[in-house]
Amino acid sequence: MAGAIQHTENWKTLPWKQFQRNVYRLQQRIYQATRRGDWKRVHNLQRLLLRSWSARCLAVRQVTQDNRGKRTPGVDGVASLTPKKRMALTKTLRDRSSWTADPIRRIYIPKPGRTEKRGLGIPTMRNRAVQVLVKQALEPEWEARFEPNSYGFRPGRSTHDAIEAIFKFISLKPKYVLDADIEKCFDRIDHIALLVKLNAIEPVERLVRDWLKAGIVDKGEMIFPEAGTPQGGPISPLLANVALHGLEETLTQATPKGCKLGVIRYADDLVILHPDLETLTKLKEHAEVWLAEMGLRLKPSKTRITHTLEQHEGQVGFDFLGFTVRQYRVGKHRTRICRGQTGFKTLIKPSKTAIKRHLHKIRNVIRQYRGGPQVALIAALNPVIRGWSGYYRTCVAKRIFGRVDNQVYIKLRKWAYHRHRNKTRTWQYRRYWRKQQKGRRFSDGHIKMARHEDMAIVRHIKVRGDKSPYDGDWLYWGLRLGRDPTKPRRVIRLLKREKGRCIWCGLCFKTEDVMEVHHWDGNRNNNWYANLSLLHAHCHDQLHGQGCQ
Repeated sequence: MAGAIQHTENWKTLPWKQFQRNVYRLQQRIYQATRRGDWKRVHNLQRLLLRSWSARCLAVRQVTQDNRGKRTPGVDGVASLTPKKRMALTKTLRDRSSWTADPIRRIYIPKPGRTEKRGLGIPTMRNRAVQVLVKQALEPEWEARFEPNSYGFRPGRSTHDAIEAIFKFISLKPKYVLDADIEKCFDRIDHIALLVKLNAIEPVERLVRDWLKAGIVDKGEMIFPEAGTPQGGPISPLLANVALHGLEETLTQATPKGCKLGVIRYADDLVILHPDLETLTKLKEHAEVWLAEMGLRLKPSKTRITHTLEQHEGQVGFDFLGFTVRQYRVGKHRTRICRGQTGFKTLIKPSKTAIKRHLHKIRNVIRQYRGGPQVALIAALNPVIRGWSGYYRTCVAKRIFGRVDNQVYIKLRKWAYHRHRNKTRTWQYRRYWRKQQKGRRFSDGHIKMARHEDMAIVRHIKVRGDKSPYDGDWLYWGLRLGRDPTKPRRVIRLLKREKGRCIWCGLCFKTEDVMEVHHWDGNRNNNWYANLSLLHAHCHDQLHGQGCQ
C-alpha cells in the first residue's frame, strides 16, 4: 500500500488521515524512548521518520497550506505552489542530496509599541519543508527532556501557563523577583555550543549547521552570521529552547537546600523567584555565567530585582508577558495570617503598557473608519476587543475592562461628533446607540459592538510540568483544548459541540493545529451555530476545492 501511495499523483486525494496517524505514532515512540533513555532507538526512529513518505507530505502541506506566512517568499521568489508542484517538492525531499541550505531573505517587522523593528530570516520554500521535517523528528525527543517551567514556543503551552505558575509559587509567601530579559537571544546563540547540546544524528546535525551558517540577504547585501538562529524559520524556536535548556536545573542545584526556587521562562523572558535577596543576587551571577557559555547575556536595561509585596528599588511587583503581578496587604479578616505575617493577597492584572497599547490600537481603527459606515467600524473593532479581552479573561480584569469600555465610549462619541457636527449630542447618541435589552449599545440595528465587560473571568488551569502532546493522553489534552484562553469563544463552543474532532478528516484537533470556521451555506454573515463547523485549515481548503461553498 505504501508503494501505491507514493505513486499517487493527485495531491488532494492522498490519505492524509493515515499520514497523520503514521507520523504521530512514530513521534510517540520517539517520546517514550527518550523518557526511557534508549538513545539508540530514538536515533533509529528519527531516521525512519526522516525517510517517511507520510512525514514528507505533511511537512510540505504545512509550509504550503497551513502556515500563516506561506505566501512570504524567500530569495527564490516562490510564494505559493500548485498541487502538482507540492507533489514534486515532496518527492525531491527523499533525496538527501537536495537537503542543502539556501540563502535567507531578511525582512523587518515593527515591534509592538516600539519604533525599532525586528529582523526575520525567511528561508526558501524547500528549506522550510525540510526544517519542518527535521522538527517533526527532533521535537518529540526534546519535549521529553525540556524542563517543566519552560513555556515559550512549545506545543500545548501558553503565556497563561507561565502566569499561573508564578501565581502558584508566590500565593502563600511573598518573594523577591529577578525579572530578566536575555539580550538579542535569537541573534547571539553560539553555534558550536548549540550543536554540542543538540547532539543529533549526523544528517540532522549537518543540516542544522548549514542553516545556522547560511548567508542572509539583507537589502541586497550578503551577510554570513557568526552566531544566532534566524527568526522566521520553522525550526528556529525549537533551537532557541534547546540552547536555553538546562538553566532551571543549574540554578536549582546552586540554591541552598531547604529553600524553594522558582524559575519560569517563556522563550527569552525569564523570572527567578526566591524569598532571600542575597541568594537571589548570587543566582543572578550563576545565570550570567551559564548564559555566557551559550554566547548570551542578560539585558541590563530590562533586568532588575524587585519584591512582590514590599517596595524594593522604588517599585513593587513586576510586569511579565503583558501582565502585572503584585501582592497587596489586607486586614486580618480578609485572609488567614501565616506564621505571624500580616495578610496579603495576590492580584494579576493587565499591565499599564498593554492597556495603553490596546487603546492606541482602538483609536487608530476608529480614525481609519472616520468617514466609513458604522457597520464597517463595528466589524473592524469587534475582533480587536474580543481578542484582547479574551487574552486577559484569566486575570483580575473586570474593573479594567469597565474602564477601557468607558475610554472606547468617549472615542466613539468623538467619532459621531466628527460625522455630524451640526446635530445635537442627543441626536448623535440616539442615531448610533440603539436600544437593547439592557440599556443602549453602539449598533446599527443588526450588528452590535462587543464590549470588554461582556467577557467572563475564568480561572486558567496550569499545564502539568511532565505532560506533553506526544504522550498519547488524548483525554487530558482534549479537555485542555476546550478551555484554551487563546481560542475565541466561538471556536471553543464548536470544539465542544463536535467533541474535539474535525468533521472533514475525523481526526482530533491538536493544540498547534490551525483551525478555521466553515460556513455551510457560503454566507459569512450567517453566523448561526447550526451553519458553522470547525475544520483544519488544510481540510477547509480541500472542502472548498471540491466545489463546496
